Amino acid sequence: MTASLDRLGYAHSLLERHSAERTGPTPTLADTPDASLLLFCGDVPVLRVTEGGATCLLAPEDAARAGAPSPELFLGRVGGRPAFAGALPADAAGLFADDPAYRVLDARAVAVEGAVPAPEMGVMATAKSLLGWHARHGFCANCGTATTLSCGGFRRDCAACGTEHFPRTDPVVIMLVTHGDRCLLGRQARFAPGVYSCLAGFLEPGETIEDAVRRETFEEAGVRVGAVRYHLSQPWPFPSSLMIGCEGEAQGDALVLDRTELEDARWFTRDEVRRMLERTHPDGLMTPPPMAIAHSLVRLFAER
Repeated sequence: MTASLDRLGYAHSLLERHSAERTGPTPTLADTPDASLLLFCGDVPVLRVTEGGATCLLAPEDAARAGAPSPELFLGRVGGRPAFAGALPADAAGLFADDPAYRVLDARAVAVEGAVPAPEMGVMATAKSLLGWHARHGFCANCGTATTLSCGGFRRDCAACGTEHFPRTDPVVIMLVTHGDRCLLGRQARFAPGVYSCLAGFLEPGETIEDAVRRETFEEAGVRVGAVRYHLSQPWPFPSSLMIGCEGEAQGDALVLDRTELEDARWFTRDEVRRMLERTHPDGLMTPPPMAIAHSLVRLFAER
């Protein structure tokens, strides 16, 4: 499955995380001219065109045309140099979009296209998730007072009640359910035509990964699952989830679909799945693209 994992979006990262550097005064963009900057206009990253494609690791001067980004977050280091994330208003994208030296491209499209090197996408995921968290959590959930950025951006503090707020990551189980030589795939109405994927759902408080796999599969497809195995994970910065990729063994194959969740779901043979991966299925059915963890889970089954 190596080739598949090479294309898995946001799962590879150049970021060197230094939690110790966040406890005291952190580096600033103004004082580190050799720093890397991940710049977002709203929630859309700005890329600089390179000879081989593009990069999301900009230089501080790249932001000069739009003014100082706010907030400015210290992520850690890339190649030993400080790396920051910065946000500009969404309409600042126009300052870059017409310049052939830059690309302004939605973060999903960056992963689907492979627009930047795979190890940069993990840094982008961290930057996007953190910036989004700050945009949504400016006030204390305990007392309602405005909070201030702390620890380089990995914490927000409330001066009124002393509460410390930390970025959240929402865990999601995504599972390939198998029954002998067949696997269960479903689709939602919002999917592109012909695309079938793994079932998935959020982990609930007090719930194990294994029980979340069993619950979600039964709720959506009416299938009871026994043994559950973990395979791999993927950061998913929309806005800030961790996809936990598992395989579950079905105890039966009768389907009772929740039509509010699924437009369709069915069992596919290993041969059908291979054709879906190769885009040669006679009915035009296909799996999600290689940047998605569902693709990796399906490929793992197909190549077994």
